[in-house]
Amino acid sequence: MIPIALPLLGDDEAEAAREAVLSGWVSQGPQVAAFERDFAALVGAPYACAVSNCTTALHLALAALDIGPGDEVITASHSFIATANCVRYCGATPIFVDIDPDTYNIDPNRVAEAITSRTRAIIVVHQMGMPCDLAALVTIADRHGIALIEDAACAAGSQIRMNGGWDRIGKPHGRIACFSFHPRKVITTGEGGMLTTSDPELDRKFRLLRQHGMSVPDTVRHGSPQVIFEDYLAVGFNYRMTDIQAAVGRKQLAKLPDIVGRRRAIASRYAELLGNIEGLSLPFEPEWARSNWQSYCVRLPSRADQRTVMQKMLDQGIATRRGIMCSHREPPYADGKHRHDLRRSELAQDQSILLPIYAQMTEGDQVRVATSLRAYLGR
Repeated sequence: MIPIALPLLGDDEAEAAREAVLSGWVSQGPQVAAFERDFAALVGAPYACAVSNCTTALHLALAALDIGPGDEVITASHSFIATANCVRYCGATPIFVDIDPDTYNIDPNRVAEAITSRTRAIIVVHQMGMPCDLAALVTIADRHGIALIEDAACAAGSQIRMNGGWDRIGKPHGRIACFSFHPRKVITTGEGGMLTTSDPELDRKFRLLRQHGMSVPDTVRHGSPQVIFEDYLAVGFNYRMTDIQAAVGRKQLAKLPDIVGRRRAIASRYAELLGNIEGLSLPFEPEWARSNWQSYCVRLPSRADQRTVMQKMLDQGIATRRGIMCSHREPPYADGKHRHDLRRSELAQDQSILLPIYAQMTEGDQVRVATSLRAYLGR
């Protein structure tokens, strides 16, 4: 079986987890703090705060900005449903806008059209690891005094050219960037997330809210030679990462440049193997973007049935996934608000499939995937 994805985990991660377990400190502690420092240094962010997953990261981002009932947050429907759910968690209203059909990322022109007096934030998604047009989106957000939040769940290791140089996604351009370390992502801690920002006050709020609003962290109380009584300054959450996860994450982070390099080589080879299949559209990478290729998404010819193609490939031992979902089609958002049609998003979901991609993928695996897809579409 060729899976859709496969995390690159080995003895280094197993030994790191073992050491964390034997240390006696397995919840949020010194390994989490070290992982935060390592991540911040890698992406070029002044502050990084580790949490339990990217969904909780997005929720904390909105909560720290005091977004609530009556507020609107512009975002893409064409994203995993967690992006929209986090807006609802705060009692705010997600306003869905359409995507650019080439990159599958949120269309800056549509964002600009959707802004009203109630708009408090824009959540942009670096879809499948492909950086969105941050230069245009930051300009729009700044012009209107609106917070820009990056849903960078898939984008660890991706880069974007800004102001003449290459920056890693996570270096603050908007207010906050949020990452996922789920096993489908380029690096993993099993579950886990991270927020980066250049704002020390936002970082302080993240750390307060992720641990029940507790005024004094566990690490300080346990390490103090004096008795400390903590206070609970806000209604917070249990959004902590464990030291076991963070220890694994530090080993994964050290491998990130090599993993991304390998995935970029695989994406390049896919382009060679699939480039001349009639009617098949390959992913588009703008000249100002360097994707980590968390996913490799192709758009099928109009004559092809998505489910049938996927089933034929599965019958041959090759896993695929349908195009990224559209939240506005799901029951919780069926009556949701959008200020123009979302046809591009719907077509991307209905006409695209994700092909297997992971760092351990061999040339033979890729040829097998391409041969299977070509054999069916050729008919």
